[in-house]
Amino acid sequence: MIFIQLFFTFFKIGLFGFGGGYAMISMIQGEVVEQHHWIASAEFTDIVAISQMTPGPIGINSATYVGYTAVANAGYSSTAAIAGSVIATLAVILPSFILMLTISHWLIKYKNHPLVTSVFRGLRPAVVGLIASAALLMMNSDNFGSWSESHKQVILSILLFIGTFIGNRFFKINPIKLILLCGIIGAIWM
Repeated sequence: MIFIQLFFTFFKIGLFGFGGGYAMISMIQGEVVEQHHWIASAEFTDIVAISQMTPGPIGINSATYVGYTAVANAGYSSTAAIAGSVIATLAVILPSFILMLTISHWLIKYKNHPLVTSVFRGLRPAVVGLIASAALLMMNSDNFGSWSESHKQVILSILLFIGTFIGNRFFKINPIKLILLCGIIGAIWM
């Protein structure tokens, strides 16, 4: 049954999704697009874009949207799809909730212990790697287009990518403004 699969899939993602939502993106894509085939790659790209634009953590937003879409794509009613989004959302946050309740007492007590500081020092590069992996997974033909199909779309995509990176990194332009501006440019250009 899809609801049980959703729960265990997102529980696993929540359990091993160190580094927050952006680090979870590649794990979510691997599970829901490649392993379970609940949604298509293009749908996943749309879900990530919507998750970034809506308030809240991207990992939780993605779980909510994927849960709904996966159940709806399986042919269930919209009410069942809402239940799927609730199950996926609860499953992705449940491991963090349980772990924080369990270790918060011990972490406060032993936070300056050499072993604990070493563990956190080792996790930092892994988190950066997971976030980089998510960024690289999003650099595909669904997002940038295919050179054989449309040179114009690929060039525009690359220019928008570079422009938003520079605008956000060096000029500190609000990401929401950049998203809206890129949407307007894309609508006009295409």
